[in-house]
Amino acid sequence: MRDDLVTTADQELLLHLLAIPTVGVLELSPTDPPPQFWEAQRDYARAAASIGFEVVSHASPAPDVLMRDDVPLPVRRAAENPDFLASQPSLLLRLGPELPREDTVMFNVHLDTVAGLEPVGLSGGRITGRGAIDAKGPAVALLSGIRDAVRRDPALGRDVAVLVQAVAGEEGGAMGTFGTRPLVEAGHVGRLNIFCEPTGMRFLPRATASMTARVRVNGRGAIDDRPDVGHNATVLLGFLAQHLAAQLDPRDRPGRLCVAGLHTGHLHNRVYGSGELLLNLSYGSSDEGAAAEAALREAVRSGVQRFTELFAGTREFTSTAAEAAVITEVDWLKRGLPSLDNAAAWAEELLTRAGATRWPDDEPAFTCDAIWTAGLEDTFTAVLGPGSLDGNNAHAEGEYAELDELRDFAAAVSSLLTGFAEHRRETTPRKGISDASAP
Repeated sequence: MRDDLVTTADQELLLHLLAIPTVGVLELSPTDPPPQFWEAQRDYARAAASIGFEVVSHASPAPDVLMRDDVPLPVRRAAENPDFLASQPSLLLRLGPELPREDTVMFNVHLDTVAGLEPVGLSGGRITGRGAIDAKGPAVALLSGIRDAVRRDPALGRDVAVLVQAVAGEEGGAMGTFGTRPLVEAGHVGRLNIFCEPTGMRFLPRATASMTARVRVNGRGAIDDRPDVGHNATVLLGFLAQHLAAQLDPRDRPGRLCVAGLHTGHLHNRVYGSGELLLNLSYGSSDEGAAAEAALREAVRSGVQRFTELFAGTREFTSTAAEAAVITEVDWLKRGLPSLDNAAAWAEELLTRAGATRWPDDEPAFTCDAIWTAGLEDTFTAVLGPGSLDGNNAHAEGEYAELDELRDFAAAVSSLLTGFAEHRRETTPRKGISDASAP
């Protein structure tokens, strides 16, 4: 850890960015102020300009980026509002000339946050505020590390280009579909791509994707005096929630299961005939995802069958049991997303030399925008950042980042970039990348 990284000016920039509300639109609550992505990204670009970065683009994506089956349904519905994408710009910065992919390093960081603003402050070496660790803190530390690397090796910004994607649309289930994905698909990637997320300074060469199933009951309701004449969605969905939890518990696969929102109604004196149950399933490969989807469909079928058997002889729930298979259906709010799992010995060696350790293979990965680099040829992608989502209260009350954590990340970024430049000199000697530019 070096004291000359994440300077007083960097800390002031971070406090300023934390004070700018950038809650993701899909996360917004009635009490959250309107997000100000344009302002936050402009201020970030001004800070990057002092290093030598130029703005390649600062714009919202075209509406057709959301006209795809792999875009989550809540995103597509939100985009029906013409102002949705207009308030969700992403920023692309470049240091140096436009160079081939093999001579480029790309960093991705998201400036949107989850809902629930936190008090912004600095005390005792700890910065607090929504986004302190996820991910405005890493975004500022990233610039500090790049600035240090440029001082140490003049090849950076000359023979090696550095891209920074400062995006919206990572939180709230947006899955990078209108932030990161359009930039990646436009070719704004490098041979080495780093997604800045809290990993405890462990580099993660994997990223899971997830799919969200909605189990819906569409029946007829009834009054509490005659519950037998209606379909009781509460009882049916409550039964299915337990059945699916038992059947789909991922004992034999790496992905995770989240049995989530269950809703039929709020009153005590009526039978609700309709309702829904949400389930989120993560997966690390397309095969695992397909198997999980098939397992969910089978579990719903067997759950409905078991419900029918158990409740067929009851007084209040006979109608629900008899017609359970007819009134129950499954649709998908999100599916078909890619997952990332890549390896490259040269890149992992650079990351290790930079002070990062490898994320254990037997520890589950998590979902982030890195999925959109899956399948890119001649590239390597890793997720890397300071702190941890749970340890630093990233999505909870009291989110914080220690300055020492941010400095460690900045130092790793600097070492990674100078190591990449040296690697290019050693492996591809040519005019413009020579020993004369070595540190």
